[in-house]
Amino acid sequence: MKYVEYNLIKEVTYGLDTASRLSETLLQSAINANASDIHFYPFSDQVSIYFRVFGKRTLHKTIPINQYQLLLTYYKFTSGMDIGEVRKPQNGTIIHKQLNHRYALRLSTLPVSQTESLAIRILPQENNLTLDQLFLFPNQLKKLKKWITNKNGIILLTGPTGSGKTTTLYALLQAILEEKSYQTITLEDPIEKEISDILQVQVNEKAGMTYQIGLKAALRHDPDILMIGEIRDRFTAEFAFDASLTGHLVLSTLHAKNAAGTIHRLLEMGMNTSDLKQSLIAVAALQLVPVEHNQHVTRRAAIMELLDGHLLEHIINGGNMQSMKHFHTFDHLRKKAFAYGFIAEEAFLAAGK
Repeated sequence: MKYVEYNLIKEVTYGLDTASRLSETLLQSAINANASDIHFYPFSDQVSIYFRVFGKRTLHKTIPINQYQLLLTYYKFTSGMDIGEVRKPQNGTIIHKQLNHRYALRLSTLPVSQTESLAIRILPQENNLTLDQLFLFPNQLKKLKKWITNKNGIILLTGPTGSGKTTTLYALLQAILEEKSYQTITLEDPIEKEISDILQVQVNEKAGMTYQIGLKAALRHDPDILMIGEIRDRFTAEFAFDASLTGHLVLSTLHAKNAAGTIHRLLEMGMNTSDLKQSLIAVAALQLVPVEHNQHVTRRAAIMELLDGHLLEHIINGGNMQSMKHFHTFDHLRKKAFAYGFIAEEAFLAAGK
């Protein structure tokens, strides 16, 4: 019996060591390539590994299926997932260190035929870009900063997954706190980056810490600024707007294709136009474009469709963007970026599809 147990422990230890080395090599390659995501696509005998770099998805390598199963078990174990659960999607987080830099790895599994696929989002914990570098046009950043001087109301950053909404919120919060001390509380699922001088609350549905419960508790702490990671449903939307009416500046994100689509989504959630007019300060819809220097992509920067004031009220009242003379659409902004030489023709044409 002792001999069997010894061999079992030895086999498990060997497997973990092997998986750890495989993971270290893979993560180092991804980080060196400036990848934002790693995607594992499993097939019957092998697994394709893709990196997403500056928005473009490219094949990194293929590995045998048994090697992938070893990696998958290792990632599930180290991120706190249930190793035995293969029929339901799971999420987990790992803190990875490389050359004195910290990265939060956000892992997500998805059951597929006979196995599970895995996606890893790589979130640098140090500031790689300044607030000025995050945006392509300085005048848009200037407008964003002006919105944040409001004492109450709600500001929404919108866009698809991976468009930089949360990164922008973090950068804005840090910029605000450098200028003035505010009681700031965030509600996030998950916490993507640790920020000093901010109370960050991890939403955990399984443990009973929902957005609704967290919002109620956060308001008792008298925040000047309240950041809600994402408005996902009608209840969260109503609570966020109510909080903005009681002397709080609320910052949040929402999935929407463009600025006008944000208003439509809020109306679909059951928000009425009078609430939107009373509380909604502005909407910034983000889209990332690859910035080139000497024919090489160096980074991605955001262009924004900005809605506030009369333009915002026009959309809330049912108007359309075509009739707004001073509203700059993504298409207009991409043309401007191309004309200034910020982005290449290929990127300009691809972004418009």
